[in-house]
Amino acid sequence: MIKYVFGPVASRRLGISLGVDIIPYKTCNLDCLYCECGKTTDLTCTRQRFMEPRIILEQIKEALSQESHIEYITFSGSGEPTLNLDIGRIISGIKEMTSIPIAVITNGTLLHLKEVREEISQADLVLPSLDAASDDIFSRINKSHPDLKIESIIEGLIQFREMFQGKIWLEIFIAKNINDTDDEIAKLYEAAKKINPDKIQLNSLDRPPAYDDIHPADMKTLEKIMNDWNDLPVEIIKRIQKRNEISSFSKNLENNILNTIKRRPITVEDLEVMTGKNKQELFKYIDVLEKEQKVLHKIVEDKIYYTPFSVPPKKNEPGTSSTN
Repeated sequence: MIKYVFGPVASRRLGISLGVDIIPYKTCNLDCLYCECGKTTDLTCTRQRFMEPRIILEQIKEALSQESHIEYITFSGSGEPTLNLDIGRIISGIKEMTSIPIAVITNGTLLHLKEVREEISQADLVLPSLDAASDDIFSRINKSHPDLKIESIIEGLIQFREMFQGKIWLEIFIAKNINDTDDEIAKLYEAAKKINPDKIQLNSLDRPPAYDDIHPADMKTLEKIMNDWNDLPVEIIKRIQKRNEISSFSKNLENNILNTIKRRPITVEDLEVMTGKNKQELFKYIDVLEKEQKVLHKIVEDKIYYTPFSVPPKKNEPGTSSTN
């Protein structure tokens, strides 16, 4: 049976979270340059019934019976969850079985639809993203479906804020030389003020992207935005840097990942199958191994592969960029 529920995993934003993935792999209405899951293979704005809600709810119920401490049940994964026509029904079903709060991680592109706003308004926390406030930058960084327009998306976020009783944490991804110009940052600021989220989370590239023509904004840029937007609730998302920052760190899992990568180039999807762990947990270990220059990533066609360093770096030697 296909597993639609994963975890629980330790998340910096959501604590101990049980993940729910209700979209086929890489089915989305965006093909973001920075996506750590790879390129979108099914670019669509059509909402569909992808799987039987009853099965998803049964899997959630089974997971809850085995875990005593879960802080959020989170809709996430490798596609856009609001493309699933049954998301409202599934959220409602979860509410009937538990009082654990529900979070929805979404790109926010379908919130201009009244039915989508109503369906996910049952959640307790919604984490939409907004990486641009002009159509040309939106098309460039998010490689959006042609039916999507940024003005409509921003208006949908504003309308959702007006009717939603829960928390909204708005994530803004900043990419060097794409959406970091003074003009675009000013437009994003005005949009964020109108949306009025409970929290704004700035993020940038720190994992292998779907495309190699995107580069991270430096910390100074993110800090400047945060300081300039001092009338808004802004914070910077930082990736895990050290093992002691990984909740319930497992040396065995780290060695398993490293030994597997040493044998042959491998994707994170391959590691999921081999280890039985989900992407979110695996990425935490991979992040540390990359920073320690024990593994590196390479983009081959549409996939991201992890390989070992062939020559161990010298002490204090700067890291090697795999995208050069």
